[in-house]
Amino acid sequence: VHNTIPEINAEQLQVYLSLENLDLSSNLISEIKASSFPRMQLKYLNLSNNRITTLEAGCLDNLSSSLMVIKLNRNRISVIPPKIFKLPHVQFLELKRNRIKIVESLTFQGLESLKSLKMQRNGISRLMDGAFFGLGNIEELELEHNNLTEVNKGWLYGLRTLQQLYVSQNAIAKISPDAWEFCQRLAELDLSYNQLTRLKESAFVGLGLLEKLNLGDNRISHIADGVFRGLTNLQTLDLRNNEISWAIEDSNEAFVGLSRLDKLILQGNQIKSITKKAFSGLEGLEHLDLSNNAVMSIQENAFAQAQLKELVLNTSSLLCDCQLKWLPWWLRESHLLQAVNVSCAHPEWLAGQSLLNVDPDDFVCDNFPKPQIRVHPETTVALRGTNVTLMCTAVSSSDSPMATAWRKDSEVLYDAEVENFARYQQQSGEVLEYTTVLHLFNVNFTDEGRYQCIVTNHFGSNYSNKAKLTVNELPSFLKTPMDLTIRTGAMARLECAAEGHPTPQISWQKDGGTDFPAARERRMHVMPEDDVFFIANVKMEDMGIYSCMAQNIAGGLSANATLTVLETPSFMRPLEDRTVTRGETAVLQCIAGGSPAPRLNWTKDDGPLTVTERHFFAAANQLLIIVDAGLEDAGKYTCIMSNTLGTERGHIYLNVLASPNCDSSQSGIVHEEDGWTTVGIVIIVVVCCVVGTSLVWVIVIYHMRRKSEDYSITNTEEMNLPADIPSYLSSQGTLSDPQEGYSNSEAGSHQQLMPPAGSYVHKGTDGGAAPLVICSDCYDNANIYSRTREYCPYAFITEEDSLDQTLPNLMVQMPKETYTARTQHETSALDNLLADRDMPVFLTHHNKKSDKKISSHQVNEPFQVPLWGVSKDLAHSHPQFLHHPLAPEAPRPLRSDGIADSNRDQASPRSCHRLREQNFD
Repeated sequence: VHNTIPEINAEQLQVYLSLENLDLSSNLISEIKASSFPRMQLKYLNLSNNRITTLEAGCLDNLSSSLMVIKLNRNRISVIPPKIFKLPHVQFLELKRNRIKIVESLTFQGLESLKSLKMQRNGISRLMDGAFFGLGNIEELELEHNNLTEVNKGWLYGLRTLQQLYVSQNAIAKISPDAWEFCQRLAELDLSYNQLTRLKESAFVGLGLLEKLNLGDNRISHIADGVFRGLTNLQTLDLRNNEISWAIEDSNEAFVGLSRLDKLILQGNQIKSITKKAFSGLEGLEHLDLSNNAVMSIQENAFAQAQLKELVLNTSSLLCDCQLKWLPWWLRESHLLQAVNVSCAHPEWLAGQSLLNVDPDDFVCDNFPKPQIRVHPETTVALRGTNVTLMCTAVSSSDSPMATAWRKDSEVLYDAEVENFARYQQQSGEVLEYTTVLHLFNVNFTDEGRYQCIVTNHFGSNYSNKAKLTVNELPSFLKTPMDLTIRTGAMARLECAAEGHPTPQISWQKDGGTDFPAARERRMHVMPEDDVFFIANVKMEDMGIYSCMAQNIAGGLSANATLTVLETPSFMRPLEDRTVTRGETAVLQCIAGGSPAPRLNWTKDDGPLTVTERHFFAAANQLLIIVDAGLEDAGKYTCIMSNTLGTERGHIYLNVLASPNCDSSQSGIVHEEDGWTTVGIVIIVVVCCVVGTSLVWVIVIYHMRRKSEDYSITNTEEMNLPADIPSYLSSQGTLSDPQEGYSNSEAGSHQQLMPPAGSYVHKGTDGGAAPLVICSDCYDNANIYSRTREYCPYAFITEEDSLDQTLPNLMVQMPKETYTARTQHETSALDNLLADRDMPVFLTHHNKKSDKKISSHQVNEPFQVPLWGVSKDLAHSHPQFLHHPLAPEAPRPLRSDGIADSNRDQASPRSCHRLREQNFD
């Protein structure tokens, strides 16, 4: 000690192999080499106060078997090489007053038994992650007087046994929320003399075993409510010389959770008043230091919850009014006079007098010099971008000038836009009213919080209630669902995303309700994280209008998308071959399904179907009725259905048998009547089904149209067809012209191949020819399809095709030739066939046939008379029943001989109105 030894020589130490304590402090040693020490049994090595700058790798390896204490204080070490200390038995290491600025990771690995590490006054500014990893038995770490700025779990990693941590006299301004994750056995923590200004709620999470906490001499002005809640074992808390007066004057939860706290030091915190709830939760408090605070008022029972044995209080600023009358008596009863030195400052005639010497009758409340809050700021909810005003009013009987401050979340707003107004008013004497107004312009989410005004004068401060400001934003769409057209069996994907404050909730509706067929069948998937709504294995019932609803407390909005499901044409029922006897009626059924509704066309023997007066089409061409079937009608009939997705064909073979009793007229009549009765029953069943379905769809379409008008936002963008589907939509959204070579039926869903010239061709209303239909009021059931039946020209029966989901007319094409009247029983049979039909059929009265040609005026004039006797109310509510003017066609004479009046009267009890001849297109 105190020599001029320049280096350590192993040869000189060779003779001291059994030496245990070696003190080479205060010499001129500048380097420790790998060969500096021989193998020795040293336990204590002191190299402090030298000039050591370098520690070579392995320089202490020869001492690893016995060394327990190393002191390297007051040297010039700037870098500690990683893993240089391979000393498993060392328990104490001191590196104080060196020049170490950065401690690298794993620097102290190899010191498994180390219990105490001292590195004060090194100027350490950075501790790398895992800097102390490997110190599995460390108990004490001293890092005072360095330049550390943050406490985080990175450099504390691995210190699971640490019990004392001293980091005072640094520049620490932040404590990370999870800083203490790896040192939860900490019992003593010294953070004094740093730059802490805020203590967040998570500042001490995990320190449930902490017993002593020193936060003195910082600049703490904000303590979050419940910050000490988890420190259930804390016994001593030092908060001296900070700026936490509000925690005592206003907060009610600053010390909640410290039930075992024994000593609380609040010295020098500018505390002016103490509320009755200031020390709530400190049931075990015995020592309270409130010295060096200019306390003016103490509410009654402020110390009632504590079990004080020592109270340090010295103030000469007390407001000795009636509210302080309780304090002298309580101090005497509690035997706490030893460290109490208090005197009055107001009223003036008691100024300077010791509180303990004031007569109880002199504690009066003639006035209220301390400000009192009369108007508190109000809780407000505002939309983003609007302006908000908060107001606070206080009164005081003193003419002492008042000052105000606004706080947000317990922090003072220094740059706030504030207006202050002061005036005198008469209220049991002249009082000063002070109003402060806080203006918040164009509020944003960062302005949310709890606002409070503080009014202060010479006699103290008062705090208003806290007003919560909530800033909301209406939802707005980031992604809106698009109209989608998709095939059955595919995956439908609808996207919808919205922003707002608070974050809006996304929900879906289908056709204005929450009934999702896909959800019932577990085919619907909603993925909120991806803002996507999926429907797997799309079916026809999934078609409709889907609404994306974005809702928060500020409001809501919706966006609509139409899901159109396309399905290839298919046969709803299997096609069945038919066998009839000659003279009977053959009904061929081709029930079609698909989306869009397919168009139907019939061919015979792979060629065009030659339509005669015996061929009729019903239910949008789904029924082909051949009356009075002959041998020439036998053959292969092909039903061709097509839509935008493709074409489907099916074949029906019709076999016509020759009648064995064709020579017997009486037998033929009986057989014919039986056949027509059977056919009549079939027709009744078919027509009843079609009519019933029509009524249902009229109601459904009517309500769907009304609903579609109620949606506030509907995407009107063009429907997206799959790439392989040709579009039949024009820019106006209507069907484009049909393919060449086809003519439309009256329902718009049948395409008729053109027959050879000379044959009678079945045409729809859009084909230009006026069709002839059976007058259902003129014949009975048995005679409607009779070979020698009577006809009434021009009758239309509207009927809905339920499979096409439209409302086409049920049209039966009749010949133009005139037939003679049939017998009375045949006419009555037709009447009986339709007598029970619950279907309103209104026949338009036409003028009797005239042999002269129609004038040009009649030809050019649009046909304004409806083909059906539709009531006006029905026409208004269902515009689809209104007939638009039809393009004129060159007139041609029409021939129709009516049934004789006598025969008509005999055939049916109902009268058959004679139809007037009218040319229309």
